Amino acid sequence: MKKVYEFLAEGFEEIEALAPVDILRRGGVNVTTLSVTGSRTVTSSHQVTVMADALIEDADLSDAYLLLLPGGMPGSKNLNGHEGVRQALLAHAAEGKPIGAICAAPMVLGSLGLLTGRRATCSPGFEVYLDGATYTHELVTTDGPFITGEGPAASFPYAYTLLSLFLPAEDVRTLQGKMQFLHLIGEE
Repeated sequence: MKKVYEFLAEGFEEIEALAPVDILRRGGVNVTTLSVTGSRTVTSSHQVTVMADALIEDADLSDAYLLLLPGGMPGSKNLNGHEGVRQALLAHAAEGKPIGAICAAPMVLGSLGLLTGRRATCSPGFEVYLDGATYTHELVTTDGPFITGEGPAASFPYAYTLLSLFLPAEDVRTLQGKMQFLHLIGEE
């Protein structure tokens, strides 16, 4: 089974981290949250403390299919400053495997040069960190192996886009219906 790892740093944005984990797990995807803090407890940008599944230093990312970066500040800055995260992203991208980043977190991909020549979105104001990318200002943008989301309001569309990497479109749509997302977007 394809595995997903999501990196959590102090100051992450709650909905951008937990909505994808929730939706992917509802879809039957194996998701592991990894703390980059040295402790399994990680505090979000709005002072919500969560317990990560494991620590990054204890994880073997060789079986990863998808890596995820939630946004938030200073969470995205903390992810960008973590050498283990940066090396994992570079190795993952070198294999052409998918990487998701939302809100401010695409800045990490930009700083690594991974978005050069690609289309990407992020929270308005952070496009200056998308070195070499074309900023789309879309809720969700997919270009090659990179899936980027704009911000908190994009959390659900972003998560369903990620889920489509694992499930057929009809199964994703079924889950969207069960979660009343189709009603939200006027397709029910």
